[in-house]
Amino acid sequence: MALVPCQVLRMAILLSYCSILCNYKAIEMPSHQTYGGSWKFLTFIDLVIQAVFFGICVLTDLSSLLTRGSGNQEQERQLKKLISLRDWMLAVLAFPVGVFVVAVFWIIYAYDREMIYPKLLDNFIPGWLNHGMHTTVLPFILIEMRTSHHQYPSRSSGLTAICTFSVGYILWVCWVHHVTGMWVYPFLEHIGPGARIIFFGSTTILMNFLYLLGEVLNSYIWDTQKSCAFGSAAIWQYESLKSRVQSYFDGIKADWLDSIRPQKEGDFRKEINKRWNNLSDGQRTQVS
Repeated sequence: MALVPCQVLRMAILLSYCSILCNYKAIEMPSHQTYGGSWKFLTFIDLVIQAVFFGICVLTDLSSLLTRGSGNQEQERQLKKLISLRDWMLAVLAFPVGVFVVAVFWIIYAYDREMIYPKLLDNFIPGWLNHGMHTTVLPFILIEMRTSHHQYPSRSSGLTAICTFSVGYILWVCWVHHVTGMWVYPFLEHIGPGARIIFFGSTTILMNFLYLLGEVLNSYIWDTQKSCAFGSAAIWQYESLKSRVQSYFDGIKADWLDSIRPQKEGDFRKEINKRWNNLSDGQRTQVS
């Protein structure tokens, strides 16, 4: 039994994302006042995706609780649609985009933080908020994947959806540059057009890879659990059969030992008396 019910975990994660979004939007940064506002940053878009996703998870939990045992087919049909939407969001958006943001941010940050998160931002964004945007996303989504099974869409439709999102965001970044003359991320200023094309293409490929990774991870987690359950049942059956066979042979061994064990003196006298009582009077006379 889980120490904390998954429904409580989802609610706590949703509240944490709401807190992060509120604190982030309350920060008065110059970049928030320019064209596109916060929506030009993939980190902010990812936070919205995660908040919406966990909001759907909480709504699904509440709907499941309310429809349990009601027998209303219409409510059950709506619940199935909600579950399908939840699973689709995790597969296509929440997992690949969330992992992408965490991985790419910290890789570039480790190489040269000025390329993606200049020290100037430390004056606006506290450390805990930075980790809330760029670190906790990964464990939160892994917790959700571990606590609930999610049905992935067909691979072709899933990859098409994540490609559409990736290309759409790239076009959005290019449009912001076209309007403002500045790139959303500082490192894009330091590379040439060819390198930008390679980078954008690589990010799209990485997004597709992360989608496939999520699909494999989801299957591995839940197929392993099924295998463990089957293995436990097989071991129990084996031990039960072994115990019964052992008991059977122990009984045979005990009977055999009794048959060859020398009789005690008292047992011998009882056997003689038994045989004497079974004799007729004539047989007793002959014996005497």
